[in-house]
Amino acid sequence: MNNKVFDLEDRLVDFSSRIIDVVETLPDSRAGNYIAGQLIRCGLAPALLYGEAQSAESRNDFIHKMKIVLKELKETRVCLKLIRKREMINPISRMDKLGKENEELIAIVSKSIDTANKNIRLVNKQEQ
Repeated sequence: MNNKVFDLEDRLVDFSSRIIDVVETLPDSRAGNYIAGQLIRCGLAPALLYGEAQSAESRNDFIHKMKIVLKELKETRVCLKLIRKREMINPISRMDKLGKENEELIAIVSKSIDTANKNIRLVNKQEQ
């Protein structure tokens, strides 16, 4: 039985590492280079921004930073869809697990934002 505690930071770092693998595999063409540049930025940003969110100065600051993480994950999703649509990597099935992880991370971060917002409302209600 695996007793490893779920660690979002580790998942985001692993995701970023896999994004680097994709970027290094893209074709050396105008479109390939453009997408590579975009993907390296948006695909690595979530891990780095999550590190920032962990040191947030307030709950609102945490939510703001996590919303940026979410934004970058969604931008990454579009890049990955474009790579798939244009079949820029062979075999394109290599993208399946990465796309699935991207969707799972979007769901996790979205839920984290929702939970943080609920906690703020709960605290505000208790203070009234």
